[in-house]
Amino acid sequence: MQALATLRKGHRTEMSPPRFEADDLIPQAGGGPRKRAALDEQTCRLICPIAAAMVGVCLTGIGLLRVTTLVHGRGTVADDILAVDALLFLIATLASYFALRVASRSRLHWLERVADLAFIVAMLLLTIACFVITYALNF
Repeated sequence: MQALATLRKGHRTEMSPPRFEADDLIPQAGGGPRKRAALDEQTCRLICPIAAAMVGVCLTGIGLLRVTTLVHGRGTVADDILAVDALLFLIATLASYFALRVASRSRLHWLERVADLAFIVAMLLLTIACFVITYALNF
């Protein structure tokens, strides 16, 4: 009974379809507007702390490589890769944080894409750095 009264008042329930605002529609190449995908807030909430922790991982890796360089007497490009990687993780952290904070939907989606892209590129770069570290220290 209460669910029916809620529907009559115009409130959304779990079963009712989502409402779209004017800025939820984006122009399509074929002419008519199409729905913009909803901001995946859960993704932003996951990227923010994970990317922040990965900045710390990169900084730890740089410190360990500096010690290894002093002991073995030869350096690698891995610490430079990790420095760039830390910056990419920082960009992902800030973009996901601001995506959760701003009010404009178009800016939300733009920041979400920036956070996703920076996080994926940083993870790929971290993998490359791992290979460089592994093979540089073995030879």
